[in-house]
Amino acid sequence: MKQSSDYLECEKPWVYWLLIMAAGWFGSYTFILRGGVFCNAQTANIVLLGIALGQQDWQHAAYLLIPITAYFAGAFVSELLGKTVKRLRFLRWDTMLIGIEVIAVLILGLLPESVPDQVCQIVLNFICSMQFNTFRQVEGVPAATTFVTNHIREVGSNLAKYLRRRDAESGRRVRVHGLMILFFSFGAVFSAICCDFLQYRAIWGSGLILLVIFIRLARADRSYERTQLDQVPHGH
Repeated sequence: MKQSSDYLECEKPWVYWLLIMAAGWFGSYTFILRGGVFCNAQTANIVLLGIALGQQDWQHAAYLLIPITAYFAGAFVSELLGKTVKRLRFLRWDTMLIGIEVIAVLILGLLPESVPDQVCQIVLNFICSMQFNTFRQVEGVPAATTFVTNHIREVGSNLAKYLRRRDAESGRRVRVHGLMILFFSFGAVFSAICCDFLQYRAIWGSGLILLVIFIRLARADRSYERTQLDQVPHGH
């Protein structure tokens, strides 16, 4: 069984806890202040697209293609840039992505209320897709950093396995996925509180979380993991 030291810094649990906390922040923010939608995943939009097509509401169907396309583009761009950035041997793509997210969140918080909600939604769709495609495993355990549906399933499945077999791996996976759900919830709660006080600037709270990740990952890239910039994170 691999030890924690066998994994890159970008695969450590603390990174995933903070990333999914930021995602919970995004979801709460867009639902409360930017159109009453969740921008972390596209399942709901696909369902709505199907409904619109079935009801021959072509205008709404075309509108729904915008966030879906943004999510598609995020996965495409992250896969493309990840290979390109790797050749630069300065920072890992994982680190640079978090820096991009920090800048995006800063700009979104500066936008006035009059800016259409769709602008914020599309930007968050794009960066959430890049994040989802880039961060795939926390110390060898597949884990999403933008939504919790699979984490809930994994907790239930692995809890049953643990009670039946009492094996350490199932217990570890219950803890990993359970903590992801908990931190996602923390992000949603704190975001809702901040939205009451800060309104459209509340998204900067997620930016602070992401900034902590960026600083620590950049430090790893430029110091104790400098010789490992070619190493590919697990799951890629």
